[in-house]
Amino acid sequence: MIVGADDALFFHEATPWDDAQALLEAAGFGDGLPLVPPTEVRLARMLAGVAEPDAERAMLAPMFGSVTPRAVAYCALLAGCVPAELPVVLAAAVAVAEDRFNLLGIATTTGTPAVAVCVHGPVAARLGMNSGTNCFGPGNRANACIGRAVALVLRNIAGMRPETGDMATMGQPGKYGFAFAEGTHPWVPPLHVRRGLPAEAGAVTVLGVSGTMEVLPEGGAAHPEMVLRPMLAAMQGAQQASSGAKARPGQEQVFLLPAEMADIFLKADWHLARVQDYLFGADPGIARSAADIHPIITGGPGVKMTHPTLWMGGTETVTRHLEQATPTAPGGGVR
Repeated sequence: MIVGADDALFFHEATPWDDAQALLEAAGFGDGLPLVPPTEVRLARMLAGVAEPDAERAMLAPMFGSVTPRAVAYCALLAGCVPAELPVVLAAAVAVAEDRFNLLGIATTTGTPAVAVCVHGPVAARLGMNSGTNCFGPGNRANACIGRAVALVLRNIAGMRPETGDMATMGQPGKYGFAFAEGTHPWVPPLHVRRGLPAEAGAVTVLGVSGTMEVLPEGGAAHPEMVLRPMLAAMQGAQQASSGAKARPGQEQVFLLPAEMADIFLKADWHLARVQDYLFGADPGIARSAADIHPIITGGPGVKMTHPTLWMGGTETVTRHLEQATPTAPGGGVR
């Protein structure tokens, strides 16, 4: 059930495609989509240069499988990743093990949360990730394969499989894979920089996302309030819809802005803290504090924003440096 050194399947290069798919499916390693047939040679390429490939980096709930570079590389190989993408997948796999992310809750809830991965820094461009048009959708191999690899880590290492570790009543398509890159804009530093990491650092942030909501600004979006009022309504509506008529404490909020909306804040000289204070001041119940409201620049041309609703059962975003995999606190510097 859990991918490890002894139960991984490998195939000869000449193995027929259909045979490999049938055996992988029978072993339970798949997600319903075709898998790249793993071979010893392909895995060796994926792990080239990795120090201590069998060293345990974390254990993942709910079945508490061991995260090693080798096990993560196997999942990345199945998903179609190239070797340069392994550090991103490994950093995400370790990040979701942080207690504050609450993978056990996300895995075993009957709700819908999926693990989304936001990739920061120049590494995203080097890998060819999409932070522009349709960045959540199909068409970009790196986004698709990285997101799927993390989902296969959760399935094959964490044990998030339907009716055992994964108890979602319905789930959501994001559980096949959900990865995107953060863009850049002069209005605000990237999220990993705001959390104390160097701009040139490669980093990932994992988010437990119940779903996404399209949000439009008011009218012609002539001023920042016309951008922020609909986003506030989206946050409030998602909170109310998922509360079960019970009062829930505010947690983090994330909202995703295309460049055209960030331009409005920049031209109006609304710095980050003013945007956070506006939203929190309008409704202090939406977050723990103003500093726990995190805009991320991503997406292509247009005015449509996205509110990725964080799972109301209790989760926090976690950012990790790719090279040193050093965790950061949600509101500030490196811990």
